[in-house]
Amino acid sequence: MYHEGNSKNVIIVGAGPAGLTAAYRLLKARPETRVLLFEETALTGGISTTIEHNGNRIDIGGHRFFSKSPLVNALWRELLPTQGAPSKDDAILGTEKSFLQGGPDPEKTDIVMLIRERVSRIFYRRRFFDYPISISTATFINMGLLNTVVAGFSYLYSSVFKRDEKSLEDFYINRFGKKLYKLFFEHYTEKVWGVHPSALSASWGAQRVKTLSLVTIAKEMLLKFLSPSYQSKQTSLIERFHYPKLGPGQLWAVMAQKVAEMAEKSGGGIFYNAAVTGLSISDGRVTEVEVKSNGASQKYPVEFLFSTMPVKDLVCAMGSNVPEKIGQVAANLPYRDFITVGLLVKKLRLKNKTNIKTVGNIVPDCWIYIQERDVKIGRLQIFNNWSPYMVKDFQNTVWIGLEYFCNEGDDLWGMDREKFISFAIDELVKIDIIERGDVLDANQVKVKKAYPAYFGAYDDFPVVREYLDGVGNLFCIGRNGQHKYNNMDHSMLTAVKAVEVMLGGEGGKSAIWDVNTEEEYHESQNK
Repeated sequence: MYHEGNSKNVIIVGAGPAGLTAAYRLLKARPETRVLLFEETALTGGISTTIEHNGNRIDIGGHRFFSKSPLVNALWRELLPTQGAPSKDDAILGTEKSFLQGGPDPEKTDIVMLIRERVSRIFYRRRFFDYPISISTATFINMGLLNTVVAGFSYLYSSVFKRDEKSLEDFYINRFGKKLYKLFFEHYTEKVWGVHPSALSASWGAQRVKTLSLVTIAKEMLLKFLSPSYQSKQTSLIERFHYPKLGPGQLWAVMAQKVAEMAEKSGGGIFYNAAVTGLSISDGRVTEVEVKSNGASQKYPVEFLFSTMPVKDLVCAMGSNVPEKIGQVAANLPYRDFITVGLLVKKLRLKNKTNIKTVGNIVPDCWIYIQERDVKIGRLQIFNNWSPYMVKDFQNTVWIGLEYFCNEGDDLWGMDREKFISFAIDELVKIDIIERGDVLDANQVKVKKAYPAYFGAYDDFPVVREYLDGVGNLFCIGRNGQHKYNNMDHSMLTAVKAVEVMLGGEGGKSAIWDVNTEEEYHESQNK
């Protein structure tokens, strides 16, 4: 599909993981290509960016750098090599890790990827539960005898009388039983998505939960109990992951710098605060892209277009070219928006009762799923545990991120900034995680269309995909570009596949959409 010597532009919309990866891979393969990358904001990384506030850094959503793809792992290492010496907290705690021989020292350079411990738990009834739910003595004690017995019989019943999986509710009940679904999935899922699980497509569970189930967990635990030396041939959750020293946005900033340097040589570049507002289509191809920047609009000719913008916005930008049915479905595609409140506190009230050592003996979690019914907060991040360099004074303060799921225009989204921060503080006080008097500083960050949702008009999404695939020189990539709940590595792989197809590779556009359809749980690894 690539035409040597063509002077037209390859335009990429969005400087998130997918857009930057597309530009990087294309310029590596064809340095002479004129690549114009337009980013609507002033930042790189999309929702994988890092926000700095008074020397403390916020990771929007939390991003573990783990992938089953050798290509993605190699690309991450190419940009930020793995640490070869202890980080600040490693040194304090005497943590034993397999550092990369000859790798950079995080105490001497910022260009480094750290090796971090994976700890995430559920906070429910003011107690911690394993995430995902495990069959353990602690789980039974925290649930109580009655709930444990009922959950067991409920699971057995669901194992015999399987539901037709028409919704996410059916999907969860088939795998965990109705009681555990009611305890750990129903309310939290509604908190995240704003609708009941019975209204969500089962395809969301098939994509995110994959083969994880109670029977899988039970089998693994039994085999390990019977034989301590047992090594699973199945999958297990990752225990360690990589993480940029200064947060995920650091990696995308490094990639953006390299893209800008390569693109400049062929007359291209990255343009910030530049929103794509219109597309001209003729004979089944995009011919021009209209970009608005600093109040002025300009049109650019297009040879190929890589789009990471929300499908709703992409179709809207096509204007009257779009059939009425396609326009209606796209306009009604659902999204979930996101608010993070960063709080700097003297300490947490939570006690570290694990055997994991931490600086200041804070709880070791990277993030905590808050499943309490009496608060709206969905997750709590502890940035000290992501990287000590995310926190200005990580030995004496704790920098946390309170994550809220909402819809643009609702009560949470419309709340005044200072009022929202005060509301968020009150929620953590209410569930005994902090004391108000320990709050030292705060910030708020809003993200629109953070999560493409799987309900409502999404049921008709295939007709939109078919229409977009019919535009010959258009490639939809990334999370919002495909209206698909991809992780970072999956978003990157959609870009890699799209570049391959553009340059004449096999598989066509279906190969791009097929990324992240494997049957394994997204945070598992083969042993």
